[in-house]
Amino acid sequence: MTAHSRMTCDGVAPDTAKALRAAMQRLFAGRPQRTDGRLTKENLWREAQVSRATMNRAQPILTEWDARIAEQGKTTAGEARRDEEISKLRKKLADKTRTCALLEKQLKAAATAIAALHHDNCALRDEIGRQQGTNIVALDGRRTRPDSHPLA
Repeated sequence: MTAHSRMTCDGVAPDTAKALRAAMQRLFAGRPQRTDGRLTKENLWREAQVSRATMNRAQPILTEWDARIAEQGKTTAGEARRDEEISKLRKKLADKTRTCALLEKQLKAAATAIAALHHDNCALRDEIGRQQGTNIVALDGRRTRPDSHPLA
């Protein structure tokens, strides 16, 4: 029996074809045993534990691989879930960043208003200190004597 007669219609030995197809299934299912799981031909031959040259001789299997990649894309189910999660987290981060920027603007405005009120209070206290024992200026601008103030 010659080596050529042991070849399958896949162009490789039956065990090699079986190993390549099993590796392809594991990679597409997201359950690699020997690689990082990316859908590359390098991972296919490494996952199948055959040489690159042997994989390249299995043209029908590579045609199946290319068809599955064209149909599914180069991401595994796990990668697609990860990418979706990353996308959701980026959107959430953008929303939180906008909220944080708005709150920071509000905080700066409040700090400015508080500083202005503090300045006004200090000025009013100074004014009261200078007028101690004389007239008190009411909030409506009328001058009254300390003993005649409505709250006194």
